Amino acid sequence: MVAIVIPSYRVKNKILEVINNIGNEVDKIIMIDDECPDNSGKFVLDNSNDKRLEVIFHKKNKGVGGATISGYLKALELKADIIIKLDGDGQMNPKLIPKFIKQFELSGADYVKGNRFFDIKSLRKMPSVRLVGNSVLSLLNKFVNGYWNIVDPTNGYTAITNYTLSLMPLEKIDNRYFFESDMLFRLNILRAKVVDLPMRAIYNDEESSLNVWLIAFKFPPKYIYRFFKRIFYNYFLHDFNIASIQLTLGFLLFISGLIVGIYNWIISIETGVTATSGTVMLAALPIIIGFQLLISALNFDINNIPKKSISEINI
Repeated sequence: MVAIVIPSYRVKNKILEVINNIGNEVDKIIMIDDECPDNSGKFVLDNSNDKRLEVIFHKKNKGVGGATISGYLKALELKADIIIKLDGDGQMNPKLIPKFIKQFELSGADYVKGNRFFDIKSLRKMPSVRLVGNSVLSLLNKFVNGYWNIVDPTNGYTAITNYTLSLMPLEKIDNRYFFESDMLFRLNILRAKVVDLPMRAIYNDEESSLNVWLIAFKFPPKYIYRFFKRIFYNYFLHDFNIASIQLTLGFLLFISGLIVGIYNWIISIETGVTATSGTVMLAALPIIIGFQLLISALNFDINNIPKKSISEINI
């Protein structure tokens, strides 16, 4: 069974077109009215005859993540084999749904996500603010979630298997715009296989409710916390390998060299005596060696991308 989850908020002008374009390969359409001020849920029920459709109404707005999670829980209840998340604003082409389904067969992935950065021509249609923002977020997410092989991490056109979704701590995932990034972080903790699916986004005259400045202030602390948590889980709790040693020694050497260097610099300023070459090397050498070890750990992390599906590992 294939289920489509559509979180809906202020999408009244596009939602019916999106639903009407969903093909017969889909068995269930789950729409979530996230306390939409336009009453999009009621609007769809009054104007759509699609028997696959079920609408969930939120009494309180939970954000795109919270709405998607409500749909995920319903899909798990229905025992859907593949659950695809599709936005209701018309920016994601429902005709790509068969390709998402096929990608699971071809790659053996646990999670498939759209990639708008594959086609250069389509990028020209993307608003410049979104293009720059997504490029920066893509780089940051590689450090945070450990999936160095994927880009466009904030793309909300995604698909996940029932087994993978059943292992996800849905109650812990961010309910707002950090949802997609948090999903990737949680998937990496599970060591799930994630692959990209090239797609073209559709940009019309729709209004985005995403506040760029709010994201700029709220995302960094979330990124930092999840980065260190991923490193701890993957290299110290769930596994201990050469990268674990490189990270530990590299960090200790780098910090110790930095402390020695700052201390001697302050002493040199206070006494007016220039530090000797030996004193300089006493600080510089640990910093250089520590930095090299950290770079080696980074290289290990880049090559440590999950390559097998978690269902295959847990057989």
